[in-house]
Parts: sequence; structure tokens; C-alpha cells
Amino acid sequence: MIEAISCGGLVIFRGKILLLYKNIRNSYEGWVLPKGTVEEGEEFKDTALREVYEESGVKASIMKYIGKSAYTFSSPVDVVYKDVHWSLMMADSYYSKPQKEEFFEDSGYYKYHEAYHLMKFANERQILEQGYQMYLELKREKHWYKKEV
Repeated sequence: MIEAISCGGLVIFRGKILLLYKNIRNSYEGWVLPKGTVEEGEEFKDTALREVYEESGVKASIMKYIGKSAYTFSSPVDVVYKDVHWSLMMADSYYSKPQKEEFFEDSGYYKYHEAYHLMKFANERQILEQGYQMYLELKREKHWYKKEV
């Protein structure tokens, strides 16, 4: 078994959630949250911000750590066990540009209920639920525009 660690973001701008549409030769298709592999010597926060920017072109700020999800999948070599650390992020605009090299064909911001139903993976929907509740709480307490310390 191979162990891997990734980091990603639930990116929100004006209440809407950033999703990316991935299509690998029509065999893997679906709307997902931006995430990617931690590079050697990189902190989780830095990975999350870098991956969001690389995959979507979105400049964002981390507001709060949401939590971790885990899943397994088969690779040609072995079974991969992956932990993904998620952060709640605030985007600086609605701009996004999907990274074609990573097979992202589309991107956009969606209302919560739209994003929930579009998302391919149950574990990412769970992160959406947790993170969106955090967003609503930060907004209610007037802390949404104050970046994480």
C-alpha cells in the first residue's frame, strides 16, 4: 500500500463555491474541489493555496482548517491510501481558469445546493457540508473577511 497526502480548498466567493470539471479521456468525469499532492518540505497551507491556484487560477486566502478526508484507490502499481487536508478559503474574485494539463475542462462558482448535487465524490460533499457551515458561522460572526492567523 502506498500512502499519499494532498491538500485542497473549499473556495468561496460571495457565497458561491468553486468547482472544477475533470474529464480524463471520457473515463473519469465529474465536478470536484481543487486539491493536490504535498511537495517535499511544503506546509499543508502552502500546498492548498498552490494547488487551488494551479488548478483553477484562483487567488485565495485561507480562512479556517476544515478537516481531513481519506480514501483509497488502485493505481497500476499498488493500492493508494490518500489523506486530504481541506481548508476553507476566500477567493478574491469570480475569476477562474481550469488547468487543461490536469484534464480540467471547466470551472465555475455555484450556489451551495447546486455544488452539492454536481459533486462527484461523497467525501468531498461531506467537506462541502462542514466547510459551508463554517463559512456561515464566520459570516454570521462578521469574521469572514478576517484571514486566519
